[in-house]
Amino acid sequence: MITVNNLTFNFGGQVLFKDVNLKFTPGNCYGVIGANGAGKSTFLRILCRELEPSKGEVIIPDTVRMSVLKQNHFEFDEYTVLDTIIMGNERLYQVMKEKDQIYMKEDFTDEDGIRASELEGEFAELNGWEAESDASKLIQGLGLEESLLYEQMANLKESEKIKVLLAQALFGNPDIILLDEPTNGLDIDAITWLEDFLSDYFGTVLVVSHDRHFLNDVCTNIVDIDYNGIKMYVGNYEFWYESSQLIQRMIKQQNRKNEEKIKELQSFISRFSANKSKSRQATSRRKLLDKLSIEELPASSRRYPFIGFDMEREAGKDILTVTDLSKSVDGVTLFKDVSFTLQKGEKVALLGNEMAITALFKVLMEEDEADKGSFKWGISISKSYFPKDNIEYFNNCHDSILDWMRRYSKDQTETYLRGFLGRMLFSGDSVFKEVSVLSGGEKARCMFSRMMLFGSNFLLLDQPTNHLDLESITAVNNGLRDFRGNILFYSHDYETINTVANRIIEINPDGGIYDFSGTYEEYLNYRQR
Repeated sequence: MITVNNLTFNFGGQVLFKDVNLKFTPGNCYGVIGANGAGKSTFLRILCRELEPSKGEVIIPDTVRMSVLKQNHFEFDEYTVLDTIIMGNERLYQVMKEKDQIYMKEDFTDEDGIRASELEGEFAELNGWEAESDASKLIQGLGLEESLLYEQMANLKESEKIKVLLAQALFGNPDIILLDEPTNGLDIDAITWLEDFLSDYFGTVLVVSHDRHFLNDVCTNIVDIDYNGIKMYVGNYEFWYESSQLIQRMIKQQNRKNEEKIKELQSFISRFSANKSKSRQATSRRKLLDKLSIEELPASSRRYPFIGFDMEREAGKDILTVTDLSKSVDGVTLFKDVSFTLQKGEKVALLGNEMAITALFKVLMEEDEADKGSFKWGISISKSYFPKDNIEYFNNCHDSILDWMRRYSKDQTETYLRGFLGRMLFSGDSVFKEVSVLSGGEKARCMFSRMMLFGSNFLLLDQPTNHLDLESITAVNNGLRDFRGNILFYSHDYETINTVANRIIEINPDGGIYDFSGTYEEYLNYRQR
């Protein structure tokens, strides 16, 4: 159990949160959410004692073992994968090393024998004899080969290091696990395995994530950092989001038909409490939801950007035809013999190697040439493109946001542009900010604004949710879902893919594609048969 009493943290003269009182109990997974800069990672660092609070205390019993997902991917380069994973249980690793040093002594004394015997007993209590097989199960669950256990960390790819550090955090059945963005860099299969692992975990788990599907699958509670405070709510992210939106509407309409709104909310709670979940905590979650009162539901200060795409003209019958496209870079084949035809209204999610898909987007946008093959756009098609790398749009540009947007707008008046930017959360003097100094999320919002101004009937998007907070990801998701034209996109966000795409095209590394008509969830179910 973790007990937080009267916790306050100030940073740079700003209060991130104050007078926080919370309890985290075993058998639950807590999703920590909040706008960028709200203090999510800071809160985890306080819990694991990397940071001292300005006021208050965090109480964790001495007998409890906590494990934390490390963020420095080079920290363990001098160690083997096996040693790195076992370091997740620091005491076990210390016992192993001391035991090995004693046995390596040439002048082995009686005292050494007594100490070795003590260490052997502790080693057995800490399940040391199963350590190697447990480490193997973890990395295989995450999609790595068992043979990697004996490799140096320095020799691993970045994607492999991410999985090893996650295995380290999960190793040895810790009582508390703190995970900051654990799904970053993971493939679909690894995320699914992690969801199953955490859903059945006996201990206390706190996780910061921008992956809404992941939060929905594993979380029994949501810990919301907002209004310079931290509050805990029963239920997963979807329940928190929908109840938050409903509460906001109720606050705005509190003088209108209050009784009807209360009934609507009670019906909403009942609907969620009846939902099925694969988590073994589902029964207790439903009991808590049944007891939930209106006063305990969240109201949020968060603002969501408006992202919506209107077409100036409908697309005709011909949309896009791709025939035997192939592309190599420096002798490495990125894609080969890719062929497909898009029909009107299709929204296609691309799956496969990131470099291959980015290269395909560049070919289709005529920023690069294919080695062979061809493609043809329909005569009525107008395109808007969200590139993975937007550096060329902002670097060495001294325009303000207002002037930058004026380049792409038919209506040049300041009144129109300010109104448009206000919906994208650029208000007041922020519109005079120079675009070259914007954050990744701010640049992404500018790129979406630019796309929205074009009125295109075909959208191409390469990892559009990168650098965005949960609020912006939700807005992008809703905007793409509601768009009436064609979309070709690549994303790591499960919820966006599943709710937007009605067709899946997986680019095979050995050539060709796998083409599936249906949602992402239907595709995954079909693939698992």
